[in-house]
Amino acid sequence: MPGGAWWTKLEPMMTGAISSRSSSPLVRVSAWTRRCPWWALVAWLAILGGLLAAATSVGSAFEDDHSLPGSQSQELSDRLEEIDTGFDSDEVRIVFEAAGGIDSQESAIASLLREVESLPGVAGVDSPFEVPGAVSEDGTIAYATAQWDGSNAQALDLLDQVEGASDDDVTAVAGGDVISEVQEDEAGGSAEGVGMTAALVILVVMFGSFVAAGMPLITAVFAVGSAYGVMALVSNVIVLPTYLPPNMFLVGLGVGIDYALLIFARYRSEIQNGLDRAEATDKAIDTAGRSVLFAGSVVMVALLGLWATGLAALQGVALGVSVTVLLTMIASVTLLPSLLTLFGKRLEKNAHRRAAKGRRQENSRWWGWSRFIERHAVAASVGVGVVLLVLASPIMNLRLGFADAGSDADGLPTREAYDLMAEGFGPGANGPLMISTEGSREDAEATVGAMEELSAVESVSPAVELDDGFWLSTAIPVEGPNADETIDLVHQLRDDALAEAPGDHLVGGMTTAAIDYNEAIRDSAAVFLLFVVGLTFVILLLVFRSVLIPLKAALLNVVMIAASLGVVSVIFQRGWFGIEPGPVESFVPIMLFAIVFGLSMDYEVFLVSRMREEWVRSRDASYAVRKGLVSTGSVVTAAATIMIAVFASFVLSDVRMMQQFGIGMAVAIFLDAFVIRSFAMPAIMRLFGARAWWIPRWLDRFLPRVTVEEEQAETQRKPRVPASLS
Repeated sequence: MPGGAWWTKLEPMMTGAISSRSSSPLVRVSAWTRRCPWWALVAWLAILGGLLAAATSVGSAFEDDHSLPGSQSQELSDRLEEIDTGFDSDEVRIVFEAAGGIDSQESAIASLLREVESLPGVAGVDSPFEVPGAVSEDGTIAYATAQWDGSNAQALDLLDQVEGASDDDVTAVAGGDVISEVQEDEAGGSAEGVGMTAALVILVVMFGSFVAAGMPLITAVFAVGSAYGVMALVSNVIVLPTYLPPNMFLVGLGVGIDYALLIFARYRSEIQNGLDRAEATDKAIDTAGRSVLFAGSVVMVALLGLWATGLAALQGVALGVSVTVLLTMIASVTLLPSLLTLFGKRLEKNAHRRAAKGRRQENSRWWGWSRFIERHAVAASVGVGVVLLVLASPIMNLRLGFADAGSDADGLPTREAYDLMAEGFGPGANGPLMISTEGSREDAEATVGAMEELSAVESVSPAVELDDGFWLSTAIPVEGPNADETIDLVHQLRDDALAEAPGDHLVGGMTTAAIDYNEAIRDSAAVFLLFVVGLTFVILLLVFRSVLIPLKAALLNVVMIAASLGVVSVIFQRGWFGIEPGPVESFVPIMLFAIVFGLSMDYEVFLVSRMREEWVRSRDASYAVRKGLVSTGSVVTAAATIMIAVFASFVLSDVRMMQQFGIGMAVAIFLDAFVIRSFAMPAIMRLFGARAWWIPRWLDRFLPRVTVEEEQAETQRKPRVPASLS
């Protein structure tokens, strides 16, 4: 197709008409917000207030949907729901311990269970004195099961009721997924507050002014708050997971500050270069703002890769975080210009006051650093590669799963209940398997007998007929829910033991569902990785007109994310720094890859676009690398420091998945900004030289023209290097 003619009508829209800043849509938006700053601010206040008010009025309905159509565990769950047995409903397990014997406390326990059964949300309670096997062999530990169909707020009342029943003679604790959600709700908020405080402190130190520091933070808060309001309303229409809001905050706050900071830093730079406030705002929006829109779009594209998994929970995360990033992008180019106008005079004075000496020294440091890396390009490239590969090596033994209550912090009710059950009935009592048999009574009894012969099975309950010819029994594994032996047992039952038993069988239950879900994520990972990496490569190819730069970016990003997962594996799987050992949550690697791969493109675009701007102008590859690093190094490292502080604050969360996600994100951003962008990237670009910008002519003619930063007209003139940077 000659000259890519079919793109002719689309190119102006994709490039934003960069040849003339005055005609840029972004400049027109910026000009309107400058002329009507109060209207822009009022509009955002109305959006934020309206969405939060509507969300409060309607309420949210976040819930975890780990359904997996086509799996045995889901098929069994559907069948139990169809015949309305109550086996598929939520449960709260109340565990008792009495050193003097459970029988001696029968009256007190029975009284508590009657009070629990009368609480709203409790559909029924099975007493340990009426259920065979609910009292341990030594008679000191017992458990009751409450069928639950209430809200988390009602579950908090149940938790308080149970905790209040403990005294010197008997200990009562409540556990189960319902109580875990209550614990997460009670613990929420502290990590977010620490993250925002840390971000504000860093911004104040960076800019020397609370007003200047507030610009990025205010922009981020408006965007994240609005996104939460949207998704809270949407949760009433489609199923969205309970862990979506903290993920939205984690990503939204980090990205919101990051994007606003990039634009604000460019605005300050243009003020210091002599432009007036209006011109500086337009210039910042039309350059850094364009980078923000592009980088945010790449993040959203990476998140769309989660749809390739076909898993509803991950698709919900992709939707919620994408909405957060979208509103962050919009706020960065609409709300931020109005704030720059309203506080422009104070910001201008601050920029000029801190400009001259600090900027020269800062630029000189980065220029000297780029020259140092240039002289040691091979050593820097090899050194970074070795460090990343060493950090990534633990993923060879990465064990994925869904952490059970045995990985909860000491002192939490769910952990106490888990430990008591393991002590009284064995670790496998916390993860029973449900086995159904379609057939006669003899078939069901034969199935029970086949399971009892397995060494990995502690005990098997007699089969109970729930429907005509449909029998259900429960097998207690020897090991806990996340043990490799339990995973092997599930496969052994499905593939061997029950395959030879008479009748048709299904192996399900919560433990088995978690195993099935983990394997579904693993099986979809390859398609997901190809989608994200491939599409990102194409986007960077379009923007930078280079083959080597997208290849370099993709390879470094993959290794960097592997290194961050290696750190997560060491900390959580091996139990470093006092963390309870356990598996890495199945959701974490794939979510981390999608979000970090997109976020890392922020810095890739911001840094390489400045390099390309100099390359197009001067045709001096070495100077372009140095100039790009000098222009963006301090902003990238400052933005990364803020994101690291926000992400790392989530180690304070009591939710294990959020701890893993926060640490993984913090490590990834650190490696990206301080190792790859500061060491590897300038070194590799130096080794590439002019070849970094090579693209086959036929491909260059075919591809549409898409640019991020405003490019100067191409010349062969080499720019004069300022004396202060030589």
